[in-house]
Amino acid sequence: MTLLAPAAGVELRAAAFGADGPLDEAGRRALAGVRAPAARRALTGPSPRCRETAAGLGLAAAADDRLADWDMGRWRGRTLDEVSAAEPEAVTAWLADPDAAPHGGESLHALLTRVGGWLDGADGRPDGTDGAHGAGAEGGRTIAVAEVAVIRAALVHALQLPPEVFWRLDVPPLTATELSGRAGRWNLRCGRPLTA
Repeated sequence: MTLLAPAAGVELRAAAFGADGPLDEAGRRALAGVRAPAARRALTGPSPRCRETAAGLGLAAAADDRLADWDMGRWRGRTLDEVSAAEPEAVTAWLADPDAAPHGGESLHALLTRVGGWLDGADGRPDGTDGAHGAGAEGGRTIAVAEVAVIRAALVHALQLPPEVFWRLDVPPLTATELSGRAGRWNLRCGRPLTA
């Protein structure tokens, strides 16, 4: 399983919650000459950034709603600084408690559960097959273009890390994070830049 972080857009550069809008011109330029690793199966999150990145990489990717960005509820489109100034107690609770969702969207725990279920359930296969041989089996690699929060959640789940580690993972745009193995025993290779 190769998880690809999409190219950047205006919302991502502004560090706004729910920054899953379209690519900007700089993001489109960053895709020029970059290619995705070979794969038998390609998936993409439903956001414009993910779909545009997949298309720019030449992937005929099927959209999968389970790869949707973290639902930030009423904080969507606002920056952490804006929300911290307006709702400091809510932000403190959200950062300290994986079950807190003061924004009305998904808690961190809910995100981890959703993404973990996708990763383990049929090894991320959109067709519902059982994936008994694992994503890295001879059948070929699966590539998923997914928002950074989804990739971070997949890593926390795959490596059975405590939820607090989510906040300490950094996934730059247009990088590949590779998981090999299968549910219950994933191995990690992270941060490989995409090449021309």
